Amino acid sequence: MIPGELTQALETALLRELLTQWKNVNASYFKGALRPPSIELTASRHVLGRWDRSTRTLEMSRPLLLAQPWGVVVEVLKHEMAHQYVHEVLGETLETAHGPAFRAACHRLGIDGAASGLPDAQAAQTPEEAEAARVVERIARLLALAESPNIHEAEAATLAAQRLMLKYNLEARARETHIDYGFRHLGRPNGRVGEAERVLAMLLGRHFFVEVIWVPSYRPGDGKRGSVLEICGSSSNLAMAEYVHAFLTHTAEQLWTEHKRTRGIQANRDRRTFLAGVMAGFADKLARDAKVHEQAGLVWVADANLHGFFRRRHPYVRHVRHAGTRRTEAFGHGREAGRKIVLRRGVHAAPTQGHSARLLPARRSS
Repeated sequence: MIPGELTQALETALLRELLTQWKNVNASYFKGALRPPSIELTASRHVLGRWDRSTRTLEMSRPLLLAQPWGVVVEVLKHEMAHQYVHEVLGETLETAHGPAFRAACHRLGIDGAASGLPDAQAAQTPEEAEAARVVERIARLLALAESPNIHEAEAATLAAQRLMLKYNLEARARETHIDYGFRHLGRPNGRVGEAERVLAMLLGRHFFVEVIWVPSYRPGDGKRGSVLEICGSSSNLAMAEYVHAFLTHTAEQLWTEHKRTRGIQANRDRRTFLAGVMAGFADKLARDAKVHEQAGLVWVADANLHGFFRRRHPYVRHVRHAGTRRTEAFGHGREAGRKIVLRRGVHAAPTQGHSARLLPARRSS
C-alpha cells in the first residue's frame, strides 16, 4: 500500500467508522434529531469537511483523515453535523453558513464553530491567558531549580511551583476572570489502557486543574480502534498537565530501565506492574504535598465553569471500574521509586499525538 493511501477494505472500514461516530454524536449532542446522511470521502486538501444540504451528503477530506489525529477528525465531523442540524432541525436556510444560528448552536453544544482551518483546541490568547502564560514561565523557572542535585532544594522548588500554580488558579477564580477553555489529546491511541495510564490520568485531574476523560479513537491506516486521553482546561493548565504527562511517562520508563539494570532483569514481564507502581507512588507524593498546601490555607474546589465546558463536550459520561494490578514485589519497587520523583523541567518527551510535545519554556538568562 502506498503511504498516504488506503486499500479498498480499509476505506470501507473507515466509512463504517465515520457512520458509527456520526450516530454517537447524533445521540449525544443532538438527541437523535438528525437523519443519517450519505458520507463520502473527497480528495480535497483545502476543504476539511462540507455539508451539502441539496444532496444530504456529508463530505470528509481523505487527506485529513490520514494526516490528522482522530480527535481532529471527530471535531470536523461535529462541525459539519452542526450545519446539518441548523438546516434540517432548526430550518434555518437564509443565514450565511456560519451565521448567528450556527454559532449559537456550536456554543451551546461545545463544538468548534470556526469557519475554516483545523479545529481550534484553544482559543486566541486573551490578556488573562497572556498573564497565565507568564505564570507558566515562572513555574518553569522553579522547575529548573528542581534540577538541583541537592534533594532538599529540589523538593522545595517543586513544592513552590505547585503552590504557585494552585495560588494562581485560586486567584483567577476569585476574580471571576473569563477563561476560554480548550482541550488536548495526550499520548498515542492504545487498544489497551493499563493501570499506569489510568492512575496518571487520575492524578492529572486531581492535582493539575484539568478535567480528564478517555475517548474513543480510530487509526485509519490499520483499521483499529483504541482510546486516547483527553484533558480539558485553560491554556496554561493544559500546558502544565501535558508537560507532567510527558515527564512522568518518560521518567517511569527510565526508572524501569534502571530497575532492570540494577537487578539483572532481562524480560519485561513485570514492566506494566512496575509502571503502575511508579504512578501510584507519585500520586502518594502529590497527596502529601496537597496536605502541605491545605495547611497553608490553599484549598482547591472543582471549577464549575470548567466542568460545564467539559459536560458540553461530553454530554454522557460513563464511569467504569477497573481491577487494579496485582500488588507484587515489582509494584512495590515501582511505588517506592515513584514517591521519590521530583518534577523537573528538563525532560525531552517523545512527540504526542499529532504534534511535538509542548515543553514548558526554557529558563531565560537574566
